[in-house]
Amino acid sequence: MTTVGNGVGDLEAKTARAVGSRSERPADGWEATADLVVVGTGVAGLTAALRARELGLSVLVVTKAEVTDSNTRWAQGGVAVVDVATGDSIAGHVADTLAAGGGLCEEDVVRAIVAGGPAAVARLRARGTTFDRAADGGLARTREGGHSAFRVIHAGGDATGVEVERALVADVDRKRVPVLERHVAVDTLRTPSGGVGGLTLLDPDGARCVVRARAVLLATGGFGQLYQATSNPEIATGDGLALALRAGAAAADLEFVQFHPTVLYTRGALGRCPLVTEAVRGEGAVLVDAAGQRVMAGVHPSADLAPRDVVSAAITRRLAAAGTDHVYLDATGIDGFARRFPTVHAACARVDVDPTREPIPVTPAAHFACGGVATSPEGRTGVPGLYAAGEVARTGLHGANRLASNSLLEGLVVGERAAEAVAMDLAAGELAPLTRVTPSDAVVAPVADRSLVQRLMSRHAAIGRDTDGLSSAASRIAAARRERALDSHRAVEDAALTLLADALLLSAAERTESRGCHVRTDFSERDDVHWQRSVRVRLDATGAPAVLSPALASGAA
Repeated sequence: MTTVGNGVGDLEAKTARAVGSRSERPADGWEATADLVVVGTGVAGLTAALRARELGLSVLVVTKAEVTDSNTRWAQGGVAVVDVATGDSIAGHVADTLAAGGGLCEEDVVRAIVAGGPAAVARLRARGTTFDRAADGGLARTREGGHSAFRVIHAGGDATGVEVERALVADVDRKRVPVLERHVAVDTLRTPSGGVGGLTLLDPDGARCVVRARAVLLATGGFGQLYQATSNPEIATGDGLALALRAGAAAADLEFVQFHPTVLYTRGALGRCPLVTEAVRGEGAVLVDAAGQRVMAGVHPSADLAPRDVVSAAITRRLAAAGTDHVYLDATGIDGFARRFPTVHAACARVDVDPTREPIPVTPAAHFACGGVATSPEGRTGVPGLYAAGEVARTGLHGANRLASNSLLEGLVVGERAAEAVAMDLAAGELAPLTRVTPSDAVVAPVADRSLVQRLMSRHAAIGRDTDGLSSAASRIAAARRERALDSHRAVEDAALTLLADALLLSAAERTESRGCHVRTDFSERDDVHWQRSVRVRLDATGAPAVLSPALASGAA
């Protein structure tokens, strides 16, 4: 292997996107070192990288796609953040989050992240993010499902993620933070004491590269591609979560997969489906069936602004009763729709739907994972040197269901705090020195056909699950698995999806109740006596997911 200098400073001129250059990339077989490697370029990853740089750490950001490719760019709604001047309160935002989370949120974590929102947004604006303004000059705010107040700030109408990403990428360029594009993380380097001391990567051609680091922060997003239809981009294959599990970390709440109630319906559509932001309902749109009957009438006191799990389940029941595959969102009463929701309007126009004149056909699709790598509110996992932030992590904020627009909030707050935690742990001598451990041979892992996994998960582990379906899906995926070397980007992704399918099916079978996003048709009631706790899993000695006992799970993070 060729060593690229002694640190990231030498790497800056050689990475695929170092200091604005996209053309060059390191030679095959290179090595580099850094204090911190951040994997992922969404809001959590870039926020963490920038904060770490400000704290004086050497940082390298790695992404398997382009620096602008992440789930952040698809975030339409906005950032949920309190402004007490509007009559809102931290206590109100906390209460809404706890209500949406179905009894599984950790209240102290919720309060800490929500309270950190205003300052984190102020720092985001200082980095160049421009949010929409109201007529009085203040920030425009809307309301989304599960919120009791107008507290969601937005940019470009419904293009908040695009603007947040633009500003963060621009600041990364200004601060000369090196970003290595088109390199996927395959495995962690392990220190003699069992911690994480870097990563093995694959370049676009499958050649292995090594980054030795005092700490690794995973900010790789979720695993929406585990399902046939999702709001997530193609890169959302759960690589970071699988990497953490293979490194010995625990995961929690994997059974809680949030289905967004309203993605744009087009017959036979698979893969990423255009999102119809919840803010459309916040501005007055209502869900109706083919006969024009209100879908949410009598279902929940907040009707169309109920939490996402409630709305998605109600739509699913209506679809089953009617024998159809979509309902409609009637937004014809919203003035200036194209100006307020340009992204949604453009998506509708591409399928010849005019939201100002006719209802929008919509259906639920896999959206966000509520669970992930078990971490502290500062992003620490149970493995020394390994941290996680954003959708890949389970901090305790979301519980059994995400409250709308808390996702960007979490990425901003926890991204900063994770960088600060790394700096603190480095200063305290709690992280191992750079290791010269030889990387392992090419990683081999079980892989099942992706289309089979997606089909089985969509049929048996989406909205409405039962023992027989979960068992059937698990058995069929097990029968289809074959050991293969993770020697390409596709193989890494397929192995991650296979592992996460196993872990999710195990967790969903374990939780014999219905709560939040987890709806069991054979255990339809919520059971606080037995299930007012998280299900945590870790890989056993054979590399298979295993449920941790409650006693062991309490210390898994």
